[in-house]
Amino acid sequence: METINEVIEIKAEQTASQFPLQGAEGVEVSGSVAVLEALIAEGVTAIFGYPGGAIMPIYDALYDYETKLNHILVRHEQGGIHAAQGFARASGRTGVVFATSGPGATNLVTGLADAMIDSTPIVCITGQVFAHLLGTDAFQETDVINITTPVTKWNYQVTDATEIPAVLAKAFYIAGSGRPGPVLIDITKNAQLQLFDYKGYTKCEHIRSYRPKPIIRKEYVQEAAALINSAKKPFVIFGQGVILGKAEKEFAAFLEKANLPAAWTIMGMSAIPTDHPLGVGMLGMHGNYGPNVLTNECDVLIAVGMRFDDRVTGRLDKYAKQAKVIHLDIDPSEIDKNVKTTVPVWGDCKETLPLLTELLQANDHSAWLQKFADYAKEEEATCIRPELNPTTEALTMGEVIKTLNELTEGNAIIVTDVGQHQMVACRYAKYNNSKSNVTSGGLGTMGFALPAAIGAKYGAPETTVVAVIGDGGVQMTIQELGTIMQTGIDVKILILNNQFLGMVRQWQELFMEKRYSFTNIQSPDFVKVAAAYNIEGKKISERSELKNALKQMLDHHGSYLLEVMVGKENNVFPMVPQGCSVSEIRLK
Repeated sequence: METINEVIEIKAEQTASQFPLQGAEGVEVSGSVAVLEALIAEGVTAIFGYPGGAIMPIYDALYDYETKLNHILVRHEQGGIHAAQGFARASGRTGVVFATSGPGATNLVTGLADAMIDSTPIVCITGQVFAHLLGTDAFQETDVINITTPVTKWNYQVTDATEIPAVLAKAFYIAGSGRPGPVLIDITKNAQLQLFDYKGYTKCEHIRSYRPKPIIRKEYVQEAAALINSAKKPFVIFGQGVILGKAEKEFAAFLEKANLPAAWTIMGMSAIPTDHPLGVGMLGMHGNYGPNVLTNECDVLIAVGMRFDDRVTGRLDKYAKQAKVIHLDIDPSEIDKNVKTTVPVWGDCKETLPLLTELLQANDHSAWLQKFADYAKEEEATCIRPELNPTTEALTMGEVIKTLNELTEGNAIIVTDVGQHQMVACRYAKYNNSKSNVTSGGLGTMGFALPAAIGAKYGAPETTVVAVIGDGGVQMTIQELGTIMQTGIDVKILILNNQFLGMVRQWQELFMEKRYSFTNIQSPDFVKVAAAYNIEGKKISERSELKNALKQMLDHHGSYLLEVMVGKENNVFPMVPQGCSVSEIRLK
């Protein structure tokens, strides 16, 4: 702790320096004020954070910026970073998080890892102990730089306030450019308090040795076009790179010119409307039947902005061995990382897709497209119809999502947690607009949805936001109901309660002889918990109640929690068992 004299000196410095600058230059300010001026200059509209001792000078400065910067007090730092992720994913802008040192900073690590693997632009600003205490195991000191190096695109520790404007400009540039990702800036307390001659803020547009976009090699574009033009069974698989590159229109034009069937990863979902005539469904472990099987029958596989995750490929030694592979990606490190590429097309897909489309020939491929349709009919009869139109007494997750689709007409942002409900929502939710599907893809973080939905609503305030959550995941970040209560944000919370940790239970049923080891989870009365936070809610278990209950949730002014009791031992199919080829997908 600081001595009495240090506290007096600190307070004097704060008093002298805390005032809104409104873009002024040539004045003496504290490092804390410089941080806030940087956020204003970067157009930040929402900061998610939680105060503490080491970041207290920044929060003290924030007191004078309340009309300029909207700070949302979360209930846990992990909730803060997931909210920033939701904001970034729904808005297409960089999310911002504040946290204090020690446990405050370490509570960000899960969200950083999630943002890193899902390429989400985040700037985290953490407070740190005084510079002279670094390395002494001071109270709430952790080596946040070394802890977060593996899960950030860039991180940096500031010990001198004069660095703050340039470092934050660099942070926003790195987070949002090229393949986006999380950046963490750790600022010691002395740097937050230090007065210096402020010379204004200049956005960063270039960093020596950092090239966010690789040089496009037109000869590779030409080779890719020749392969596609000669293909009899071309197949496009696409990921979030289309959305991050803001290339939705260019991508649709690419598909439509050559009549190319296209399937999405869960992160690529909503880049084209889910009912697009060339959209053939979702790839992956719980994806659609046709896209998985026909991956191993196509002659040219065109991957756009995706990374060949193991949940998409299954066994790599049996993945698309018959196909020539074209891979379009902004990150050269993804080329040949998992799947050997025949033609690499490096670059931003917003730039490479039009070059490729220009060289494509109009084509038919109707017989090839019919094969996808035939597999879809088989899946409809075996998997989809029993899920969406069940004859069982218990409600299914699929029919809940189907009814939600009917009421939202595909225009809501759906934020999912992780588990069976996530796979069901990704399989059956309808999307008309890009950036409408917000989920934890690569890391699979339970507890993601509730805070991410809060952030998504701040990122897209005019759009209905529905958080679809399991009874297990919601209890990991349920305290963020307090954030909803305090802010009055309008988020619809739909809990699909099967009284199990459903995805783990499904694996235990299928592969471990129904040895349900610690997956039977008891939950509180969620409606009463919501009521304690002044959030209205309802619980239903009957099919006859479903449509009216969902309509009541959507029509309610303000946040609302609806708990739907669904079948305890329903499984999500199709499924590619772990260790199997995508063509070994099971329908039941």
